[in-house]
Amino acid sequence: MPEGHSVHRITRQFERNFVGHVVHASSPQGRFAQGAAELDGRRMTDARAVGKQMFLGFEGDRWLRVHLGMYGAWDFAGDILMDATIASANGRMGQTNQRGTFLEGPNPDAVVFDTAGENSLTSIGAPRRKRLRMSESEKEGNGFDTFPPEPVGQVRVRLLTDTICADLRGPTACEVLDPAQVESVVAKLGPDPLIDGGPGAEQRFTAAVRKKATPIGLLLMDQNVVAGIGNVYRAELLYRARQNPHTPGRQVPEEHVRHLWQDWAKLLRIGVETGQMMTMDDLDPDAWRAAMANRDDRHWVYKREGLPCRVCGTNIVVEVVGGRKLYWCPYCQA
Repeated sequence: MPEGHSVHRITRQFERNFVGHVVHASSPQGRFAQGAAELDGRRMTDARAVGKQMFLGFEGDRWLRVHLGMYGAWDFAGDILMDATIASANGRMGQTNQRGTFLEGPNPDAVVFDTAGENSLTSIGAPRRKRLRMSESEKEGNGFDTFPPEPVGQVRVRLLTDTICADLRGPTACEVLDPAQVESVVAKLGPDPLIDGGPGAEQRFTAAVRKKATPIGLLLMDQNVVAGIGNVYRAELLYRARQNPHTPGRQVPEEHVRHLWQDWAKLLRIGVETGQMMTMDDLDPDAWRAAMANRDDRHWVYKREGLPCRVCGTNIVVEVVGGRKLYWCPYCQA
């Protein structure tokens, strides 16, 4: 399932490429025909992400809410601004498939840079523009004789300007809301440090955790407690904190809860900057390049069941908790 960093990056693409433009909306699949008709011909005015939820604003107080769920993804085509991560994914954004980013240049640093030396945090892909493939099966140069390209697969909604096309497939939620309905959805979500990084958000998270008997490993996956954390970040945050995932929230010391929030804010920013859930620190340039390209080199415990812990050598274990796989080190997180 896409985690919070992916949704923030997708939102940035809409901010850069769609906001301010009149958008033609359609539903090639037909399942969103009525909603698309409500949006068609309106100018996009805003793009926001809160945790795993994305909201695209249109003239006339119309908002498109999208939750990608387990299988949703956006495919972009046309003259779209891009960075190395989006290029590596052939324009697809959303599915947490751990696809690596293959960096250009001899000295990759702590963030992704394009060939012009632009930091993707502040200028995603600028100034390079390129037409991106709609799927891995298409070869470079094919399928672009006409624009927009023909829809591929079950496209729930297509958003189209004169130069850019965004196709949405497989979302859990895709609906048109009014402002009051948007506020109602957001009010039910826990804090997101990229939306509110102040002390109030940290306190809200801390209070929510400390009053519950639910294990901390489950609380971090509860979007009403904290927005955006998914299975990968949950495992990595708990390991980095050396926190036993089964400890009830109210038994986790307050300073440890606050550390989890602060570390989440840090990792989320790195995820938005790089497009990868990078959770290992202080890597040299060669190790950074390897970690960006390969999931096996960028996580402490996620998907490492049966392998020795990178710190203590104890085998990493996996168990099913709340219907999701939990990876942790029984020694470091005792």
